[in-house]
Amino acid sequence: MMRTVERKVLLTPGPATTTDAVKYAQVVTDVCPREKEFGLLMQNVALELTRIVDDSGYYSTVLFGGSGTAAVESILSSVVRKGDLIVIVNNGAYGRRMCEIAEAYGLTYLVFHGEPHVALDLSALESFLDHTRQPVTHLAVVHHETTTGLLNDIAEIGAICGRRDIRFIVDAISSFAAIPIRMKEMNIHYLAASSNKNLQAMPGISFVIADSELLQRGLPDKPRNYYLNLFEQHRFFSETGQTRFTPPVQTIYALKRAIEELNEEGVEQRYLRYQECWETLIEGIRGLGLRYISSSRLHSKLVTSIFEPDFDGYNFKEMHDYLHFRGYTIYPGKLDEFKTFRIANIGDITPSDIEAFIGLLEIYFRRKGFILNGR
Repeated sequence: MMRTVERKVLLTPGPATTTDAVKYAQVVTDVCPREKEFGLLMQNVALELTRIVDDSGYYSTVLFGGSGTAAVESILSSVVRKGDLIVIVNNGAYGRRMCEIAEAYGLTYLVFHGEPHVALDLSALESFLDHTRQPVTHLAVVHHETTTGLLNDIAEIGAICGRRDIRFIVDAISSFAAIPIRMKEMNIHYLAASSNKNLQAMPGISFVIADSELLQRGLPDKPRNYYLNLFEQHRFFSETGQTRFTPPVQTIYALKRAIEELNEEGVEQRYLRYQECWETLIEGIRGLGLRYISSSRLHSKLVTSIFEPDFDGYNFKEMHDYLHFRGYTIYPGKLDEFKTFRIANIGDITPSDIEAFIGLLEIYFRRKGFILNGR
């Protein structure tokens, strides 16, 4: 009989709370990742990951050891070659991170700016693309900006790219396996994601799902990167069933179990559960007299930026530590112009977990003398 692991509720944008079955899936016999049986396991995992966003057969998954940023960096540093021009949509901390990656690799790029709490102006984006000095070859955007919980409309942006023959890159790290994505219908050429968010697996695995034809074609240029070379990783995996370098073996087993759990629940049903948790959260914070940053109709209902309360003696770290000691972990905000903290409602959680969290937050505020919603 499987022992129960002490449960901690991570109300963070990732890593997320996992099931005991996912945790225990890592307890396996020592295995060399170069053996055939492990290669078959990775091939199955890659196929199952692809199926979450594509059933056309036109796409393939490339696995890497690393956080989600490794997958984003792999795409940007591998596919944008000399002479190309990439436009990066920056309307949050993770759009800004893509700009920093482009700068580090010396890519030729332009930035289309947007506010992190309102819907992207797609008409302005189209005008921007049509008035560059040289043709735009790639466009990169974050699907779910966990800075505020904003969703960028990747279906419409994909259509915009399709009309201009622009290759479309999507950072779906915080939306994959919760918000339904259909890569072919949305004209997505490259998508980055990771194991430790809505997949509800362990940190340590990132992956790129990409147009198989583009992966096989590769690029003739001298590569900018080595470990994160997307085309070499795909070629080697296709030929050998192995990654070029040692993968996080036990974490792959946990990912396999997490995918099984996702298939049992279903992506749509998982997202519905997350939305129920979000609705419970919003009702609770309103009851406490707190306000949150709304991103209009495009709020993900996965992560929420909440304005910090205004009272003497408030300190985020103290509040964090109070909650953390009692089994709930929260995140600070990422906005420069507003003082916020963030609550995510992803992972193996239910509305009752959110209700318990709100109860703890109310007790903390009362102890600090904060007037709750006028009471």
